[in-house]
Amino acid sequence: MSQNETHHFQAEIQQLLDIVIHSLYTDKEIFVRELISNAADACEKLRFNQSSGTAVYQSEIAPGISVTTDDKAGTITITDTGLGMTHGELVENLGTIAHSGTKAFLKQLTEDKKPDVGLIGQFGVGFYSAFMVAKKVTVLSRSFAPDETGWQWTSEGMGGYELAPAAELPRGTKITLELKDDAKDFAQAATVERIIQRYSSFVPFPIELNSKRLNTVQAIWARNKNEIKEEEYNEFYTFVGHDHEKPLFRLHFSADAPLAIQALLFVPPRNFETLGMGRMDSEVNLYCRKILIQAKAKGLFPEWLRFLKGVVDSEDLPLNISRETMQDTSLMQKLNKVLTSRFLKFLDEQAEKDAAAYEKFYTEYQRFLKEGVVTDFTHKEALGKLLRFESSTLDAGKLTSLADYVKRMPSEQKEIYCLLAANRAAAEASPYFEVFRERKFEVLFFYDAWDEFVMEHLHTFDGKPLKLAEKADLNLAAKKDGALSEDAAKALAQWLKETLGDKVGEVRVSQRLVESPAVIVDADKFMTANMRRLMKAMKQDGPETAARHDFEINPAHPIISRLDAMRQKDAALASSVAEQILDNARVAAGLLEDPRAMLTRLNQLLEKMLTKD
Repeated sequence: MSQNETHHFQAEIQQLLDIVIHSLYTDKEIFVRELISNAADACEKLRFNQSSGTAVYQSEIAPGISVTTDDKAGTITITDTGLGMTHGELVENLGTIAHSGTKAFLKQLTEDKKPDVGLIGQFGVGFYSAFMVAKKVTVLSRSFAPDETGWQWTSEGMGGYELAPAAELPRGTKITLELKDDAKDFAQAATVERIIQRYSSFVPFPIELNSKRLNTVQAIWARNKNEIKEEEYNEFYTFVGHDHEKPLFRLHFSADAPLAIQALLFVPPRNFETLGMGRMDSEVNLYCRKILIQAKAKGLFPEWLRFLKGVVDSEDLPLNISRETMQDTSLMQKLNKVLTSRFLKFLDEQAEKDAAAYEKFYTEYQRFLKEGVVTDFTHKEALGKLLRFESSTLDAGKLTSLADYVKRMPSEQKEIYCLLAANRAAAEASPYFEVFRERKFEVLFFYDAWDEFVMEHLHTFDGKPLKLAEKADLNLAAKKDGALSEDAAKALAQWLKETLGDKVGEVRVSQRLVESPAVIVDADKFMTANMRRLMKAMKQDGPETAARHDFEINPAHPIISRLDAMRQKDAALASSVAEQILDNARVAAGLLEDPRAMLTRLNQLLEKMLTKD
């Protein structure tokens, strides 16, 4: 053909153009990414043909992409030295949509009135995004086939396009956009550079803007990890993490099933949330074939993994027609599950391989793992393996896993015991710990107030129930010498209930105390003193319900035996002593909020003792 041709757009193309121009993309700058992505595809196809031995026109010219801006003329031009197009391919690719299902695709867009629901990657409609900003688009293209010639395609986006021969063109495609008056900013080099750096930094072909090379950082996640040097990983982390320190951990992996994934994930050396910098946002960017789809992708990982930085690249993504959100939420959930499971497996491997490095990670990020136990049922079991605590049988500062605790359990022990305290000294001095020390049962020490909630959600580990020490149903092996008789102890318990009244629930003889005279236990079998405090701290409004605490006494303790004798001789003094013992137990449980009444009574008791003959 040697003359100009006028073509009408296929009906579906015209309908698609109307959608693209008026409502498809939420951000017009996306057209730069789309055209560069198409150029990269053309370069990739050329490279494939060259590698397969196909004859290529101007084979000495390497595949690449160049962008030029002209703010005076109000134009932007994107050129690639890729595959190029023949006359027939220009008609097919830029004038029709030759894929099955196109009408259904457009019908869905129109009926749902949600232009964010199509599949740009599968339908190849990214080229038409140019008409959001251009009043006229000119395409010059010359196929790689040696016996082909060049063609010029021109359209103003309404009705159709013109085709004309264009001799003596270099191989590839050159697209020039004459910008609309409200889009002249895209003829500014600084604007275009920002867009390319954001979306196309990892395109595997050189991108030049006005002869300046832009994409100098490689997409190393797509390379074989055995070929990547440590300093390359660190440089890449600096680029994606905006952090000049080395990461704590790095996970680089690829998978083919159930999804094709290439991922490079980093754990920063510091937890920025503990530095008072507010809640972190996920900084894992989602790519498809090295083209950015979503920066700081939402839903790619669960919230409790928001500390991760890096990239995930998947060829299997059904991309939203504007590439701005995921169209298939079920696929996104599958991606989330695969990535999360792989990262948890990686942490478990690191804990086994280098316990010291893992403990450093755990010190920084344990709150995130615990958040996961509480909020993420799917991965709760895997997260339980990663928790670490101090133990009553190990040296101070040494941490243990639940798995190692279970290995050390004697055959008669059926539960995993845990105790919350401010620190190790407080834990070992706690009245709730006494029966475990006496029975030589190991106890995990919790120093984080939220650990009890975590254990309640974890519930079991390796088939063993997790039991808070305060709720453990353990008795001492034998009755202590000097203890009150069973009848005397029961009578004293009844007197204490009558004396203390509504200040306590049930009063009973304890089977767990060794060195403490008494202890309080929450009457609710699912509640502990610490949980009461946390719930009160979280309560904003509404009436507060009074907590009922049972009171247990140690019949072998001298204070209790002497209290029993005193109540026969001086009921008033014995009553004050009983109230003081109760308040002491509240202090030990961390439940005495206002000590003024206790201090007044304590001073009165001291005065009586000091003035006594």
